[in-house]
Amino acid sequence: MQAIILAAGMGRRLGELTQGNTKCMISVNGVRLIDRMLSQLAALNLNRVVIVVGYKGQELVDYIGHRYDDQLKIEYAWNPVYDKTNNIYSLSIVKQQLQEDDTLLIESDLIFDDAMFRMILSNPYPNLALVAKYETWMDGTMVRIDADNNIVNFVPKKAFNYDEVDTYYKTVNIYKFSREFSEQVYVPFLDAYCRVMGNNEYYEQVLRVITLLDKADLKALPIGKERWYEIDDVQDLDIAENLFAHEHERLGKYNKRYGGYWRFPKMLDFCYLVNPYFPPKRMKDELRANFDVLLTEYPSGMAVNSLLAGKYFGIRQEFVVVGNGAAELIKSLMAQIQGKIGVVFPTFEEYPNRINRSRIVTFVPDNSDLRYTADDLKQFFAKQEINTLLLINPDNPSGNFIPKDDVLALAGWCNERNIQLVVDESFVDFTDDYATSSLLKNEILLAHNNLVVIKSISKSYGVPGLRLGIMASSNVELIAYVKKDVAIWNINSFAEFYMQIFNKYEHIYKAACAKFLDERRRFESNLKQISYLRVIPSQANYFLCEVTRRFSAHELTEILLNRFDILIKDCNNKTGLAGKNYIRVAIRNSEDNDTLITALKELEQ
Repeated sequence: MQAIILAAGMGRRLGELTQGNTKCMISVNGVRLIDRMLSQLAALNLNRVVIVVGYKGQELVDYIGHRYDDQLKIEYAWNPVYDKTNNIYSLSIVKQQLQEDDTLLIESDLIFDDAMFRMILSNPYPNLALVAKYETWMDGTMVRIDADNNIVNFVPKKAFNYDEVDTYYKTVNIYKFSREFSEQVYVPFLDAYCRVMGNNEYYEQVLRVITLLDKADLKALPIGKERWYEIDDVQDLDIAENLFAHEHERLGKYNKRYGGYWRFPKMLDFCYLVNPYFPPKRMKDELRANFDVLLTEYPSGMAVNSLLAGKYFGIRQEFVVVGNGAAELIKSLMAQIQGKIGVVFPTFEEYPNRINRSRIVTFVPDNSDLRYTADDLKQFFAKQEINTLLLINPDNPSGNFIPKDDVLALAGWCNERNIQLVVDESFVDFTDDYATSSLLKNEILLAHNNLVVIKSISKSYGVPGLRLGIMASSNVELIAYVKKDVAIWNINSFAEFYMQIFNKYEHIYKAACAKFLDERRRFESNLKQISYLRVIPSQANYFLCEVTRRFSAHELTEILLNRFDILIKDCNNKTGLAGKNYIRVAIRNSEDNDTLITALKELEQ
């Protein structure tokens, strides 16, 4: 067995990173792609490795030097017209070598798990292509396979159809060819194809022609959950550095992204908090049906969008301002708050992070479950001089909830003391009394001019990608200030259209909230079976859990990510929880929740 590595390309999309070197000289977490690949090949007992070089080829040869002489026999072949040809020509240069031994054919811009070479070599079929089920990040050649893993068709870019992606597999660009296949099938077709089509083509096109034969002896080998990535540009490099980070560095890299985890479709995200049962498929279909118009047309300004938000929640237009997520409104609100603000810790850090800590008066519940009531807040803050009191209700991360009547009593108490009460009810629709717990009522806002209500539509309604939130108050001067403070086009057309059509689906939303309550009860019961967790009751869509033995919170978070591709929240960095060994897990759908429970139970052993 030999290996042929194609490394002649220029890698133009990597910009400055390939000005002085070819793509395989790119480093991922401090290790060059070529070094990683040659080290993997060195474990296979190969007869030789042939590297086809072109762009900056001498630099690559000099870099490799003799460092692998005691592990691999490395030969080089040169593509002098790398800037005028594609990889079909690079492969044709080594067509003689291709016919001299069974071959692993590899492209040099790949990073992948060690197990993938063992996987393809141990498979009894002599001619194989490693393939991965289509994911949104993938580009390039796709294939379709049948029930016996025969490749029935190669799908070039021009024939790609997004309506058929469920049937597609992406070629990983690692192939195994027998000597007989190369000699009797592939090379003859390669020669013929180059004569007819020229050298500015791709070697997969030859495989496509071969698969059209009735007796094409080429099978696909799906890689399952094995990790791999093809590095064509700087974003690919960034993602690869996350996927292949050292186990003690991977968590930090993910946390610094603050989202965008759809780029890592194998990962289960129990960190970000959204509704698992809304929006429904029909609503998504309506959004898709209007995609072209929404993409190419400007959204409305604030006047129209505040009207839509008022309709959405049944409140007056002049009482509400729409934000690009609640975070935009929080930033604007906190910037105009004067004096000191009372904050319950631990909390959603977006609020205190927007103000000088010297102006914060801190209340921390004096119990391990982080429970507190409206009376607790009155008793504590009666002795403090504050201008504003912040209440996250249900609280994040504790899940503590103060009932609506008690919150209104607190609002009255604050009004008597000329204190502004800011209530973030982003998670209120997950409470047991979700149908009646919200403060977003005209009569409530009118009765409490000192009350400001903030709600993240992203969390409650399961649409975080739309970045929607609202702030409501009968203090119309405050609302008008924020409307002027944010950009006139602060939300996009997709978010606007979502608000426009929501009321048609409101009955489905209420059913989704009821379904969620059932799943929370079931999930809580299962979490309580994990011997090393103490589960704190919650009225939100997450549970705060104390890790009582076996692991620290950080260790458990790292293990779940590295072994199971499950991301949870380590709460050690939250004010009030530092060193107390708490984690927070979101509540997802039953299938995902069961996956987490299975992983946690496996760690019992």
